[in-house]
Amino acid sequence: MTDMRQDESDEMFDEGDTTLSRAEHREKKRNRRILIAALVLILVPVVAVGGYLAWLNHIVTNNVKQELLLPDSPKPTNNEGQVVEQPKDNGMNYLLVGNDARPGDTGSRSDVMVLVHVPQDRSTVQLIHFPRDLWVPIPGHGEAKLNAAYAYGGAPLLVETMQNMLGVEIDHVAIVGFEGFKRMTDAVGGVDVNVAEPSTSGGFRFAKGTMHMNGEMALAFVRERKQLSEGDISRGKRQQAFIKALMLKGLSKDVLLNPGRLADFVDAATSNLTVDQKLDVGQMRSEAFAMRNLRGGDIRFITAPFDGFGWSKDGQSIDLTNWPKMKELGEALRDDKMDSYN
Repeated sequence: MTDMRQDESDEMFDEGDTTLSRAEHREKKRNRRILIAALVLILVPVVAVGGYLAWLNHIVTNNVKQELLLPDSPKPTNNEGQVVEQPKDNGMNYLLVGNDARPGDTGSRSDVMVLVHVPQDRSTVQLIHFPRDLWVPIPGHGEAKLNAAYAYGGAPLLVETMQNMLGVEIDHVAIVGFEGFKRMTDAVGGVDVNVAEPSTSGGFRFAKGTMHMNGEMALAFVRERKQLSEGDISRGKRQQAFIKALMLKGLSKDVLLNPGRLADFVDAATSNLTVDQKLDVGQMRSEAFAMRNLRGGDIRFITAPFDGFGWSKDGQSIDLTNWPKMKELGEALRDDKMDSYN
């Protein structure tokens, strides 16, 4: 299990680079009032730019789609089928899903699954990455990889699966197509990403070190896993390294102070965004504004607990879920005490 704070180490983001240069440290100090919320890549520009707000709000409102992404039975249940009661005032839980449906795909896949916990006092944010190959029980389908829930029953079944495995209610869901990340990358003129492990993917050669990537390169970079040392786990770290690079570029003055580039970035982010039936743009904006004082050290990154790798009875390569630690994680989320979880 991986667990760290951004101000202590950048390993989760930079895939091994745990030191900050003086220039990076100064840049972090200049950007202390970082806005992080469930939809950070979309909401930060909208909240931060003041005079452009009405214009960008119009783009967001027109682009964001709402669908029935939450299950009919919203409450999590335990192994005996009993509803797990949720304490009041225990914060909010957002499930972010990255859907990598390539042209010609006959089924949908959820290749990125991040649960964002926002505590009641909005003082911190915890982002929990759930590897897609976690071996878990899926309601009505027996045991399978976690991302199979999305293929079997879309977002509602994925939400139900994750709620039951954690004993925690998920309040809202947002789905972003990988093509959206590609467009966002191109809209900001490309991003500089730290590559920890070399690979050759999609016709591109990725060498260890920092590389400037356009949208097509970035998409190939975050999709690769077979050539990486820890497969899906290593890919998760790649995705985090890319997301950090995109966040920093999206928050840079080159984007925020350039109306055309900013509009392209927001349009790219929201044109591939779908949220649940209960989440509207006004609520998204209010949530981001409530967390406007967050700093880098207030953001915690966690990988859901697993016990290494193994094989299912039918021969699939899987990530073995650490159920005692998963129970602890669920209790910390349910009681709004993630700061004490380790």
